[in-house]
Amino acid sequence: MLSKALTLFGLLATVLVATPFASAAVVIPQHVQPVRHGEAIGITPHDKYSSSVGVLGCKIDINRVAYWPSSVSCNDICVRVTSTATGRSVTLLKIDQSGGAHDISYDAYAYLQNGIGAASPVVGGAVDATYEFVDPEECRGLVHTPDGNLPANSMNFVDSCKNVGDNFQLWNIADARCQWGEDVMCNFPDLAVTNQPDCGEGHTLGIQTGLLEGGLSVVDVAYPV
Repeated sequence: MLSKALTLFGLLATVLVATPFASAAVVIPQHVQPVRHGEAIGITPHDKYSSSVGVLGCKIDINRVAYWPSSVSCNDICVRVTSTATGRSVTLLKIDQSGGAHDISYDAYAYLQNGIGAASPVVGGAVDATYEFVDPEECRGLVHTPDGNLPANSMNFVDSCKNVGDNFQLWNIADARCQWGEDVMCNFPDLAVTNQPDCGEGHTLGIQTGLLEGGLSVVDVAYPV
């Protein structure tokens, strides 16, 4: 059940938009995807954070993200990837959709091979691995919000997960890389009445104030050149 899958560790979307139902880059399936165990894939490195459902990179561990061909699902949001060669595993937030590759954050890609991560650079192409979707509780440590709720800014994502909508937490941050907005939590709206969150007196929804000077910048780990 969707609500059970997300509330096991408070993995609830944080959302903010200034216009009705801002579009996302993915189509969220309305059915529950089957859990898959030990499926073989070739993983490749990804060194620039993004999220097709607008998860806020400044409030999660961007070094543990999966960028995969399948659409982002409210249920299958936490995945464990295991290297076939080394047996090492990493747990990742599956919050972006790729054009075809099974990309993962570069630091995670390096860790699976060397047990250290990007601090000991690794270069190369696809690495054989297996994956399985796991209990969202296993991704709890990757979310850096005060109450462990997953932050995002796509109203399409929220609407697709609306049966847990009452539990969503909102932030007045406009983009996934946290460059613009205001680091303020907002109240989730009653979508039957309005889709405009209430950020409280004195706060402007969708404000475009620069956030980089406030310590919310997203710092990518670059692939070696």
